[in-house]
Amino acid sequence: MTQDAIHLQALRKTYIGKRGQPEKHALKGVDLHVPRGSVFGLLGPNGAGKSTLINILAGLVLKTSGKVTIWGFDQDANPRQSRAAIGVMPQELNLDPFFSPRGALEVQAGLYGVPKTERRSDEILEMVGLSDKANAYARTLSGGMRRRLLLGKALVHHPHILVLDEPTAGVDIELRQMLWENIRKLNDQGMTIILTTHYLEEAEEMCDEIAIINQGSVVARDTKNNLLGRLDAKTMVVHPDSPVTVLPQAPGIEAELRSDGALLLRYQSRVTRAEQVLAAIHGAGITIRDVKTEEADLQDVFLALTAST
Repeated sequence: MTQDAIHLQALRKTYIGKRGQPEKHALKGVDLHVPRGSVFGLLGPNGAGKSTLINILAGLVLKTSGKVTIWGFDQDANPRQSRAAIGVMPQELNLDPFFSPRGALEVQAGLYGVPKTERRSDEILEMVGLSDKANAYARTLSGGMRRRLLLGKALVHHPHILVLDEPTAGVDIELRQMLWENIRKLNDQGMTIILTTHYLEEAEEMCDEIAIINQGSVVARDTKNNLLGRLDAKTMVVHPDSPVTVLPQAPGIEAELRSDGALLLRYQSRVTRAEQVLAAIHGAGITIRDVKTEEADLQDVFLALTAST
C-alpha cells in the first residue's frame, strides 16, 4: 500500500474535436502525488484542467491514458474500491429538489452500499448545520444550505479522501467559517482533503502542500512555504515626513510613488539588503515617518507561474 492518498502517473485526457475542430488536450501527462492526511491545494486558472482531473478521480470522466491510484487502489483494476475511498463535494448545486436532506443522504448512502446500521445521516446533518431542515424539501433550501448538503452527501460513505471543488464560491462569511471548521475537524481525524479554490488567501491559510496546474500541466508542486520562497520579492513601504520630490535610485531597487504619498521600493532580498534600501532613501533626502516591509504571497506565486506557461 502506497503512503500517498492519491498517485497520478502520466495522466492524460484528450477530447476529440467535432466537425473538423482540433483535439483538446485537457490533461497533458500529469504526474502528481497527494500525501495521506494532508490538506492539499489544487490551484489554476479557469480551463486549466482542474475539473477534468477531479472528475477522473470521481469516476465521472474516463481518462485517455495514464495511471490513477486512490488510497492504494488502481482505478482500472479496482474501480469500486478506489471510488469508495473518495468523496467529492462538487461546485454545481446538483440536488434532487424533491428529496429532503435526510432522504438525500440515505439515498446516497444506499448507492455506495452502506448498510443501514452503519449510516449516520443525522450525525452528518448536525455537523453541517441542517438538523432543523432534515425533512424539508431540498428545493426550499437556500443556496448556502444546499452547499452544506453537498458536503454531507460527500461524507455518507466514510471516505478517506474528501475533494472540495470551489466549496466557498459565492457563500457568505458565516457559511465559509462553518465549512472550514468542519474541514479542520475532518483533517484532524485523519481525512485527506483536496481543495480547489479561487480564493488564494484560503489556500494559503488552509493548505499544507499545493499544486498549480495550467493548460493541462502541473507547473509547480511543493509545500506552501517553499512555493512562497520561490519569489524572493520584497516591498518596503515608506511613509515620508514630507512630500517626495526625488525618487531613490540604486542598483536592484525599483521605486514607485503611491497616490497617497507613500513610497514603494521593490527589491530582491538575496541581492539587495534592507540597509541598502534605507541608504538610498536617505540619499534622496527623504525623512522616514513610518516604514514596513511586505513579502510575496501566494497570489504573487500563482500569477508568476501561470503567466510563464
